[in-house]
Amino acid sequence: MSDPLLSGDDLGPGVVSPGPSSSSIFGSRLPLAVEYASLLVTEGVTRGLIGPREAPRIWERHLDNCAVMSEKIGIGASVVDVGSGAGLPGIVLAVVRPDLRITLVEPLARRTAFLSEAVSHLGLTSTVTVVRGRAEEVRLDPADVVTARAVAPLDRLVRWCLPLAAVGGRVLALKGSTAAEEATSHAAEVARLGGSAPVVLRCGVGVIEPPTTVVEVVRERAVGPSRSSRSSGSGRRRSRKG
Repeated sequence: MSDPLLSGDDLGPGVVSPGPSSSSIFGSRLPLAVEYASLLVTEGVTRGLIGPREAPRIWERHLDNCAVMSEKIGIGASVVDVGSGAGLPGIVLAVVRPDLRITLVEPLARRTAFLSEAVSHLGLTSTVTVVRGRAEEVRLDPADVVTARAVAPLDRLVRWCLPLAAVGGRVLALKGSTAAEEATSHAAEVARLGGSAPVVLRCGVGVIEPPTTVVEVVRERAVGPSRSSRSSGSGRRRSRKG
């Protein structure tokens, strides 16, 4: 049976070349990262998940940028990636860290179709689950880490993501130049939602330039009703909402 994403010579080493830091970041997993990069710049562009102008900088701006945040995630952790889109950072984390158990949460059908096909093509089905639904509606087991990239301002993001984390778990939000401003201006709302004071972290220092900026929020206490699957069934089930 032909691959639903690629066939024949569509996937080849000449499609996209790793950046200078990629080998040290991905190590023995680099060939798998190359496959994923090739999916992004071919089917990802065709399906409107990645802009055509992103293809030449797919490594430094996207794959390397997401992969280095794995240094902030413990061994064997459970991760929920909210608003996965084309799989950034969720699939990248699964590629660079096969020890992680990752759930990709995405409300749009065309994106979840791509995610499911990509996970299957890359051989990640034993560690990655795709769930279609909105973060505020899905029912999942509480995660050690909840990740998000370019989804929403910090106050809204924490409102959606924090209930998906276990108490003591963390939200890691990839942010750009507004990180410090958001961490300060939304600190009161984050505290009201049960989170710690937001902390701005730098990932990949000395490996990529500029380093990746991540805002970390710890879930210090539960506020409001839990969305855990302990009362709503298994988190492996695909939500029909969204």
